[in-house]
Amino acid sequence: MESNGETESSLSRSNGGEDRRVGLIFDERMCNHSAPAEEDHPECPDRIRVIWNLLNSSGLAKRCIILKARDVEDNHLALVHTKKHISLIKSISSGNSDSKRSRIAAKFNSIYFSEGSTEAASLAAGSVIEAAEKVAKGELDSAFAIVRPPGHHAEEGEPMGFCLYNNVAIATSYLLNERRDLGINKILIVDWDVHHGNGTQKMFYKDPRVLFFSVHRYDSGTFYPSGHDGSYIMTGEEPGAGHNINVPWEHGRCGDADYLAVWDNILIPVAREFNPNMIIISAGFDAAIGDPLGGCCISPHGYSIMLDKLMEFAGGKIVMALEGGYNLNSIATSARACVDVLLLGKAPNVVSEAYPFASTWLVIQEVRRELSTYWPVLGGELPEKMIRKTIQIGILSSDSEDETEDIALAVPEEVRTIEDVIQPLSNLKIDLDSQGQEATMKPSWRSEHSKVDVWYATYGSNMKVPRFRCYIEGGQIEGMMRPCVGSMDKSEPKGIIWKTFPHRLFFARERTATWGPGGVAFLRPNSNVQEKTYLCLYKITLEQFNDVLLQENCLNLETSHPLFDSAALQTIQTEKSFSVELVQGGWYHNVVYLGNEGDIPVLTMTCSLSNVDDFISGKFPINPPCKEYANTLITGLVEGKQLSEVEASAYIQEASSKPL
Repeated sequence: MESNGETESSLSRSNGGEDRRVGLIFDERMCNHSAPAEEDHPECPDRIRVIWNLLNSSGLAKRCIILKARDVEDNHLALVHTKKHISLIKSISSGNSDSKRSRIAAKFNSIYFSEGSTEAASLAAGSVIEAAEKVAKGELDSAFAIVRPPGHHAEEGEPMGFCLYNNVAIATSYLLNERRDLGINKILIVDWDVHHGNGTQKMFYKDPRVLFFSVHRYDSGTFYPSGHDGSYIMTGEEPGAGHNINVPWEHGRCGDADYLAVWDNILIPVAREFNPNMIIISAGFDAAIGDPLGGCCISPHGYSIMLDKLMEFAGGKIVMALEGGYNLNSIATSARACVDVLLLGKAPNVVSEAYPFASTWLVIQEVRRELSTYWPVLGGELPEKMIRKTIQIGILSSDSEDETEDIALAVPEEVRTIEDVIQPLSNLKIDLDSQGQEATMKPSWRSEHSKVDVWYATYGSNMKVPRFRCYIEGGQIEGMMRPCVGSMDKSEPKGIIWKTFPHRLFFARERTATWGPGGVAFLRPNSNVQEKTYLCLYKITLEQFNDVLLQENCLNLETSHPLFDSAALQTIQTEKSFSVELVQGGWYHNVVYLGNEGDIPVLTMTCSLSNVDDFISGKFPINPPCKEYANTLITGLVEGKQLSEVEASAYIQEASSKPL
């Protein structure tokens, strides 16, 4: 069955069997919104095509009612967006060249525009309204709007995060404010996209008619869209107090068991109390297995169970609106599993013996405590027997959508307990005894490596001494968006000196969790006598060097084994570099030997030569630093008495602009 929005506009069911009346909307015109041809952008037209094709090839589409996509009306957009925002999106595709559209898009966070963007955005928003209105009228039991561009990041006055209009928020506001005659006066929005629905949250933050629920990766506020909007303490304001629920994961790899534990212990109990007239799902599938941006691992069956558990509410009046999801196989199979549930009214019965992570129970308990004032049903403590059924995780993974990939560490069984979960929301401490002493486990390697000194040579923000101390003592300085956890050994460096080395300094990557948008410093691993880079050297222990290496590669974990041990220290003095196997997904996994100062080795951390090739080829972006990061480097050079402010600024500018 092919559809461009013109076929089968009647509401008669195609088979007359036991299926529920489920509407589908797809329109090929939404595929005309596309990134420039030279960009391999994850938010691509094939995202909706693969879903539509699989629903047809599997026969599910024939069992559904195909609805015609429709354009959104300006007055409906104005329910949640400003006039300026609406004008921008409506005009972006006409009378502008590709280069001008690109310049306009660059002013926003993670946005692109094309000749088809205006129409696609209008159809996406209008189609979610169409689906929601049909369900509200009772003409359909449920519906799935297979739309793009997605919407939940779009805020009142600006597009962001691949989203142009906030499709779900527009449809929600339309039903509550424009179609009160339909009797929909309480709507539950469930946002299971891996990213926090910041735009939707802000639009209903004070509205008690909307219960907004988002489960997402948070990673201490560093995962996209970053900041603290996705924190569990953001519970709504004024009449809407208690009607905003965030469940923030502190790491990747959460799967079926983790999400279902949240459903059973937070979402379902509150939904029963709220008793919505309709549920609208911001159905992002980027928490699915294999998604390149999400790092989580929900299976298609997991999504079907999550949806099935919501079918008990509002008489099954559920509207799904596609949000994210960037693995084409996962997004298609997950969507198919959900449509199957909408048709049958239930999920297949499959027994799973998977358990949540220990950190999942910590998050659930924190959320329940925060919300129990508003929802007494969450006030009781969870049974100890329940929360003991866990699996363990060894790290806090990638800081942002653009940063390092997930890194797996082998953690011995004897230390894989709840104490291994570092920084679970509010720096939770585990008591060892009734005196409340903080749990500490200091493996023997630490004692051995605390007796070995190295010079750690820094060329980036760590040239500023207070910034480097954050890696030792913990904390953050002005300009940083998140704190460091610090080293186990918080002793001051035993010495600080400056030297120059014949290596190339350059800046790359799109954004970091610590500094936000903009490149960060790298040192080309191979030397070149024509290059000159200033480095600040800190005399620290090999134990502290390991802790800095962990933090530089986005790991907040006490390990039972060092990443870079005494044997590696001997090897590197012959081999000149050492790629740390356990953190090869990190940006600074390559330890480089720069010689000796006295009889003490001088070491730095940077990318590998193969990474340099990726930067040169364009696989990873070369990017100048943001103002805050650049100023930190300049301050370090000036305070270190290496360059004047003017000279330091010119030095950073040259490193930012000189081709590799």
